[in-house]
Amino acid sequence: MKEGQKPNRLINEKSPYLLQHAYNPIDWFSWGEEAFEKAKREDKPIFLSIGYSTCHWCHVMAHESFEDEEVAAILNEHYISIKVDREERPDVDHLYMTVCQAMTGQGGWPLTIIMTPDKKPFFAGTYYPKNRRYGRHGLMNILPQLAGKWKEDRERVVETSDQIVSDVEQRMLSNLKGEVSEQTLNQACAQFEEVFDPSFGGFGDAPKFPTSHNLSFLMRYYHRTGKESALQMVVKTLDAMQQGGVYDHIGFGFARYSVDEKWLVPHFEKMLYDNALLAWTYLEAFQLTGKTKYSRTAEEIFTYVLRDMTDPEGGFYSAEDADSEGQEGKFYVWKPEEILKVLGDEEGELYCDLYDITEEGNFEAHSIPNLILHDMEKYARLKGLSLDELTQTIERCRQTLFTYREQRVHPGKDDKVLTSWNGLMIMAMAKGYKVLERPQYLEAAARAARFIISKLRRRDGRLLARYRDGESAFAAYLDDYAFMVWGLIELYEASFELEFLKLAVELNEQMIELFWDEEHGGLFFYGSDSEQLFSRNKEIYDGALPSGNAVAAMNFLKLSKLTYNARLSQIAERQLQVFAGSIERYPTGHSMFLIALDYAYSPSSEIVIAGDPQSNTTAEMIAAAREGFRPHTLVFLVPSGEEGEKIREFLPLVQDKQAIGGRPTAYVCENFACYSPTTDLDEFKEALLP
Repeated sequence: MKEGQKPNRLINEKSPYLLQHAYNPIDWFSWGEEAFEKAKREDKPIFLSIGYSTCHWCHVMAHESFEDEEVAAILNEHYISIKVDREERPDVDHLYMTVCQAMTGQGGWPLTIIMTPDKKPFFAGTYYPKNRRYGRHGLMNILPQLAGKWKEDRERVVETSDQIVSDVEQRMLSNLKGEVSEQTLNQACAQFEEVFDPSFGGFGDAPKFPTSHNLSFLMRYYHRTGKESALQMVVKTLDAMQQGGVYDHIGFGFARYSVDEKWLVPHFEKMLYDNALLAWTYLEAFQLTGKTKYSRTAEEIFTYVLRDMTDPEGGFYSAEDADSEGQEGKFYVWKPEEILKVLGDEEGELYCDLYDITEEGNFEAHSIPNLILHDMEKYARLKGLSLDELTQTIERCRQTLFTYREQRVHPGKDDKVLTSWNGLMIMAMAKGYKVLERPQYLEAAARAARFIISKLRRRDGRLLARYRDGESAFAAYLDDYAFMVWGLIELYEASFELEFLKLAVELNEQMIELFWDEEHGGLFFYGSDSEQLFSRNKEIYDGALPSGNAVAAMNFLKLSKLTYNARLSQIAERQLQVFAGSIERYPTGHSMFLIALDYAYSPSSEIVIAGDPQSNTTAEMIAAAREGFRPHTLVFLVPSGEEGEKIREFLPLVQDKQAIGGRPTAYVCENFACYSPTTDLDEFKEALLP
């Protein structure tokens, strides 16, 4: 903000991204009828700019162009300008990103669209500088040219926009024919092997994204087949990501992606959803391999989230910026002299050597701490130290550096609470409690769930998508419902509190009512009661986030078994078949669907423990049931007394499961048949062996 500068109408918004543009000289509107009516009244095209608050290139375009008086003059005279936060309006973002990809073959943020007052696009792109540079057109030549076409060749512009709309509608609503089977899982693993990077882990070339759901599928595939290469891809990638600079070795948490193939240089912003999904995957890797380095990474992610990304009332914030003081990554990088000043010569030199902090640097003359060059065990031997001695020294150094780093200017924090991303972190925290038995994770998951229900649900029960600064807004999208139901199912399995399962069932039913396509099957991205855009799409491809349709399919399968609901099982089956053609043609782009498919085709097992929750034997039975990697197992607790009766009333599976002789009793059921109940802990553990 410049001193004395007047704000535009975005000053009244809650979105941190929109507020970043509240002092631009551009006469911005937020997405709404006021803007479209003005465009029609003044016969002007619409300049639509979509981004998010922690997006580096959004900041660059803002500084170069949206703060510029010359650019503003053209936009204010010839266009109606609209700013959209993609995280508040993913429906708008998904639609116009599809337009951009269809028109240009690529996409990204900031997303730049020019369209008619009827919301029909005729130009699309991403980042544009003010003036032409590096072979990229600049806004100063694009904007006047398109404004001229709008005035002088309107018929052709409208014809172009109508054709684009028609093409996008076909692209978004086509259901490719096909059939998925267990063979699809084999095909997917083979395709992952083809694009796997054996040197540095991950899939494909730079930039590399974590896409942890790919790894979670491969763990299930290894569990199903015993194929070592599937597990090796997981281990190599998880190790490489944690060793790289994409992981914050001082304050914990993962950045959004790596710009290079080694996972060294991150795009420094940290997103809640990445850290939720990665915590889930590292926890599963610990369950599968028993390696404590994976559980430790998950715990460190949770430390970061609970410390820096949790609202005092319990919700989880959305993201932290890549930039501070106008520079990307400045908060995270170091010079050797700074490390030596903070730690002293001896420990400072050790830390610099281990974490690749050098005079020449590995990022713009500075260094990003990383462990790519060194293995801790080998390095300890090299220095004549035990692994424990080195670990304790490095942890002491880390804490000192963290305290010092806290005095720096922090990156901006996007403190809005999104229902969808909170659902993912609730899922991860609940999983963390089940695997690691840390009560603080269960408490955080339950608090966040209650925050969402109290702050982001209308009186009629309809979920909302975003909360910030006392305001809840935007009818929730498919991802909000699907991810929240996933979180609630995990929370029930962690806490055994029936309220969470009942809520999951209720929201799942509401999701079907609002989003299900009765004619063709599948779930639309926005509800029947929401603003209807020119095309109503179904998201099925897994990007950084798994698709809502795939997560919903998994939820349907689990809830059908939890509640013995045959209708949900049928819907799940249809869900998998509706998108079979897309999955079959490109299985590696649909890894969350593959996880659902694996669940559907795998032998199921249910474990019911009936007994006093306060009993040590009950607790030991629960711990045994949760030990190891059991992705197809559901665990139930049926306590004695009134609470147990409520559970029996709601869950048909446990109706006849009682504590025998008042002693904690375990029932193990596989493929719709149950073994004899047992009150003996060792006998129960033996029944759980593969």
